[in-house]
Amino acid sequence: MSSSMQSSYLPATTESIAHAQEAKDASESISILYRVLEDPSSSADALRVKELAITNLTNYLTKENRGEDLRNLLTQLRPFFALIPKAKTAKIVRSIIDAVAKIPGTSELQISLCKEMVEWTRAEKRTFLRQRVEARLAALLLENQEYTEALTLLSGLIKEVRRLDDKLLLVDIDLLESKLHFSLRNLPKAKASLTAARTAANAIYVPPSQQGTIDLQSGILHAEEKDYKTAYSYFFEAFEAFSSLEDPKAIFSLKYMLLCKIMVNQADDVAGIISSKAGLKYLGPDVDAMKAVADAYSKRSLKYFETALRDYKSQLEEDPIVHRHLSSLYDTLLEQNLCRLIEPYSRVEIAHVAEMIELPISHVEKKLSQMILDKKFAGTLDQGAGCLIIFEDTKTEEIFPATLETITNVGKVVDSLYMRSAKIMA
Repeated sequence: MSSSMQSSYLPATTESIAHAQEAKDASESISILYRVLEDPSSSADALRVKELAITNLTNYLTKENRGEDLRNLLTQLRPFFALIPKAKTAKIVRSIIDAVAKIPGTSELQISLCKEMVEWTRAEKRTFLRQRVEARLAALLLENQEYTEALTLLSGLIKEVRRLDDKLLLVDIDLLESKLHFSLRNLPKAKASLTAARTAANAIYVPPSQQGTIDLQSGILHAEEKDYKTAYSYFFEAFEAFSSLEDPKAIFSLKYMLLCKIMVNQADDVAGIISSKAGLKYLGPDVDAMKAVADAYSKRSLKYFETALRDYKSQLEEDPIVHRHLSSLYDTLLEQNLCRLIEPYSRVEIAHVAEMIELPISHVEKKLSQMILDKKFAGTLDQGAGCLIIFEDTKTEEIFPATLETITNVGKVVDSLYMRSAKIMA
């Protein structure tokens, strides 16, 4: 127990709370509030004042970055929880866990705190609170990339919550499961979990922040399937929801919106979105990173693209969602660059193309052969001479497909007549 709690208690009154707020510094305020919690009185007024003291104490400890003290506070409050309704206990426990989350570098502390609270809630048979703390624990394990443990925890929890039909918690857990399967590259299961979350959400009122999270996850999954237009609309919905709540996730939604525009070859629209009223609110390194990528894409410049990757490494390569699409974006840029370089030629040395694009010959040769096979342009590689031969695009005469269609139809008529004559002859 904290040494400050061992000193004589103060009465749990509003005057004591006011005294704590008027203290000259945070440590004195914290000391006074600890003493208020030591008051043995359990009258309705005293309990109400203690709840206020817990809220204020949590705020002070959070501002002072005292995560370990918050953890100890939860342990010290267990006798107090026996005196108040379960719903209020759940609110206080969750608010203290949220407070620890606001302190940077406390992910390990949060995980151990949640595990402690799960054990306590199980012993106290507080199912409602335990399920919510377990959901929080699963989210923390997911952030820490401890996927196996998170999946085991969620599997048991989801069955239990489905049985109780707690729709609001079910939406949270299904969303978590979708994110977890996506991190494990299991797209079909990620989509199935998201569909389950949407189904549960349709049956109840879902807070805007949670609806925004559902839309954000939908956009991520559609982008993964290369359906960038649908993904853009989901990211836009999520952006509007988060922006109205001033949620920091708004910047990620905006970033992914810009990514979708680049991926569908509409990089010129990026500047317009950034300069819009909503976009100007979120100017910063994340938006600058996407603008740099869009500029490189518009100029079809691999050099600018690599510069953007280098200058905005944390915003681009360290963002797992953006990073997933950068390789395909690089491939697209490489193809566009090669097409631009070979446009004037009917025959060109591969070494010359490699020199102009500043890439190894083997890399360029491999990419050109892939582009020919994918029918990005008509041509062939003469490896003996080390040349690329480009053919002119031959326009197909419109009469040919029509003739083929007529012959197919005549064939069907002949087959039909043959079947009829066979029946007559039988």
